[in-house]
Amino acid sequence: MSAQQQVIEDVVIKFAGDSGDGMQLTGQQFTNNTALLGIDLATFPDFPAEIRAPQGTMAGVSGFQLHFSSSKVFTPGDSCDVLVAMNAAALKANLKSLKTGGKIIVNTDGFDSKNLRLANYTDGVNPLDDNSLDGYEVTKVDVTKLTREALKDFTDLGTKERDRAKNMFVLGLFYWMYNRDLQNTIDFLDEKFGKKESILQSNIKVLQAGYNYGDTTESFTTRYTVEKAKLPTGKYR
Repeated sequence: MSAQQQVIEDVVIKFAGDSGDGMQLTGQQFTNNTALLGIDLATFPDFPAEIRAPQGTMAGVSGFQLHFSSSKVFTPGDSCDVLVAMNAAALKANLKSLKTGGKIIVNTDGFDSKNLRLANYTDGVNPLDDNSLDGYEVTKVDVTKLTREALKDFTDLGTKERDRAKNMFVLGLFYWMYNRDLQNTIDFLDEKFGKKESILQSNIKVLQAGYNYGDTTESFTTRYTVEKAKLPTGKYR
């Protein structure tokens, strides 16, 4: 089943996770990709409240908000249309800024009993199961499991090294959702990891896996296009 194509004027996306989940890099790469298409944008990197905060806690949540549009953009957006939550703390910290009826894409691996406890959910109550998110469009994706599965042949990489590529899966999925090309991020990875062949190829493999997941799963039925902004010609700084 092929996804429906929908042209939209603008969208605000918030990528959020633990400080080690690479959400800043994900946001920056999606931003670069957007700028190359001539779409107007504004960004807001949201860094953790504490340096070296315990993993999985509210204080350690890192985010990157991106507002892009085919019209002139003036702010990163007061509230977001789409929230990516890599763990329970990321959801709890950012749910208040998501529009009613907005989309939530969660990494289900980040909602185990330990993550729920660290995020201070009462008695381990899982927000993915208690109907508290009924006002939103929630899509559950086991990003961690799918990333490890994509890298099963990279036997020289340990579990921790494989899990570092989770952000590439998310990026690939969003490139599919918003009709983007992977090449500029592949070029970035080649420049960054060109001397570390296994790291380079694993990141590319997971980026492609995220894209292909969007293409093959029935969880996503619509792809979105934001057209090039029609702005006056001139020098922009």
